[in-house]
Amino acid sequence: MKFTAQQIAGILEGDVVGNPDIEVSKLAKIEEGFEGALTFLANPKYTPHIYTTEASITIVNKTFEPENGLKTTLIKVDDAYLAFSKILEYYDSVKGNKVGVEQPSFISDSSKYGEDVYIGAFSYIGEHVVIGKNVKIFPNAYVGDNTTIDDNTIVFSGAKIYSETIIGKNCVINAGAIIGADGFGFAPNEDGSYSKIPQIGNVIIEDFVDVGAATTIDRATLGSTIIRAGVKLDNQIQIAHNVEIGNNTVIAAQTGVAGSTKIGKNCQIGGQVGIAGHITIGNNVRIQAQSGIGRNVKDNEILQGSPAIKLSDYNKAYVHFKNLPTIVKNINDLEK
Repeated sequence: MKFTAQQIAGILEGDVVGNPDIEVSKLAKIEEGFEGALTFLANPKYTPHIYTTEASITIVNKTFEPENGLKTTLIKVDDAYLAFSKILEYYDSVKGNKVGVEQPSFISDSSKYGEDVYIGAFSYIGEHVVIGKNVKIFPNAYVGDNTTIDDNTIVFSGAKIYSETIIGKNCVINAGAIIGADGFGFAPNEDGSYSKIPQIGNVIIEDFVDVGAATTIDRATLGSTIIRAGVKLDNQIQIAHNVEIGNNTVIAAQTGVAGSTKIGKNCQIGGQVGIAGHITIGNNVRIQAQSGIGRNVKDNEILQGSPAIKLSDYNKAYVHFKNLPTIVKNINDLEK
């Protein structure tokens, strides 16, 4: 699909400097621009590339004034980075705007779906499923019985959504994600074996949540595992049964959250963090990568280490740790 500079400027509420009729159909980095591509300049470090780029159109800040001649047509906006992000979002929505039910696929007669849905080939939609308007379910996805998926949500290929799951509006469930699998619940027997504890709860995902590829969110033993509105989960994260994650918290890849832990709002959790079960983490908490959290955490704490301590204390201790061989040598010299 092709767009002219004038059309793009209309979407971004920007001004065209150059040829308003020039067309683009691809996106590119400014240093790798080519004819027919759209790019942007936001970081001053990349300014030299604007004089050599072959991109047909470049989005720039309104404050940009060229010092040399340009081959590219400019679209001037208030914030080039945000404008390009808006174009990426628009481009992605147009690219993925499929509609209809492909065959072969299975949709139970007891299930319902709204207008403008897309259900890809080899997808399975179980009994009493309710799917909202403009939902996109890509090929090879599984949606279990009694599940609800609200408007404008996207379920990518190979995602598995177990029964009783509730997913809100404008969510993204990436490929290979598994939502609603059994929580890790086993009771030890006298002979050393384990008996499985039935997991009869569900998973609730509120609006505007992103779930990364191969991330797993377990169903509750009783009640619900809850992912609140605006949460962003990276790839390969494990969320155990009965966990609750507060609004707008973001969690990076390979983090594991054990059962029944409550995480507050607006937290930022780095990659490969391990969080123990049955604890509470407050609001606005920052946890550095590879930290281990085994205790309750108050609002606004910044933690690092395993077990994690305050970041300021960790940094002070690490300075001494790096110097430990010298410190030990000095102590030995003093003892001598």
